[in-house]
Amino acid sequence: MNTIHRAILAAAAVLLTAPLIHAQASIAEINKQLESYRSIPADQRPPIFIKLAADIRVLPAGPKKVQLADSLVNETTEGDNGSEALQAAADTLAKSLAESPVPAKKDQPPEPYTDLAKLVRFMHVDATLDDPLFVKAGQILAANDADAEKADFTLKDLDGKKVTLSQLRGKIVMVNFWATWCPPCRLEMPDLDLIYTHFQPQGLVVLAVTDESPFTAGSFIAKANYHLPVLLDSDRKVHKMFHITGIPTTFIFDREGKLIGETIDQTTQRQFLDILAKTDLHN
Repeated sequence: MNTIHRAILAAAAVLLTAPLIHAQASIAEINKQLESYRSIPADQRPPIFIKLAADIRVLPAGPKKVQLADSLVNETTEGDNGSEALQAAADTLAKSLAESPVPAKKDQPPEPYTDLAKLVRFMHVDATLDDPLFVKAGQILAANDADAEKADFTLKDLDGKKVTLSQLRGKIVMVNFWATWCPPCRLEMPDLDLIYTHFQPQGLVVLAVTDESPFTAGSFIAKANYHLPVLLDSDRKVHKMFHITGIPTTFIFDREGKLIGETIDQTTQRQFLDILAKTDLHN
């Protein structure tokens, strides 16, 4: 084979592989999709998240890849995107962290480790990462849940009536942390309200805890005609008691006060009912 033939074959090989190279999503394209996912109907998101996970996995290792993988995890936990999308997001973040570990912050696990540990603990996905910071993140979450299980508080509702958590023993209690400015909270609220009104005769109580003003929270609830009790935590003492770092977050306690479930983002009616199935509530 002469030099000219070799050159022609080499050029042809470049042309054949060029579409494959250009088919890989760029960081900018991935960012754009992650930022605009809420404009996509919820039932169309899972395959998009799975594709984004694949696109992120083939990016070069580094902090930007970790950041994108962590963003994907946070988006995938919003709503019910299915186990396959959650697992794909977890695998991508674990791979990114294995390739490019993030240094500890004053001996505390950085957010990507905690987000991955939350997927394992609360969304029941598998994740393999040989990193002490990932292990520590899981231990911190377990300790936080132990604090939540023994927590007690008294807060006033929108009418000024005091509500004490420990006095609700014998009932099934959902403690939901939310705010009017939070889009996932607003998406979740109708399902919470329906669950509350349906199961209230059987002893279900939903406490919607917010750090906003009575006027802000009350106006939102009244306009939407929601029924669940809103409790005011203006100094955020109860938020700190439950180690709230993001909303919406919901803790579900059985009639004995045992913590039986926790949600870490917008949760659908079906997902809430799956947790409540552990109790004696019946449709």
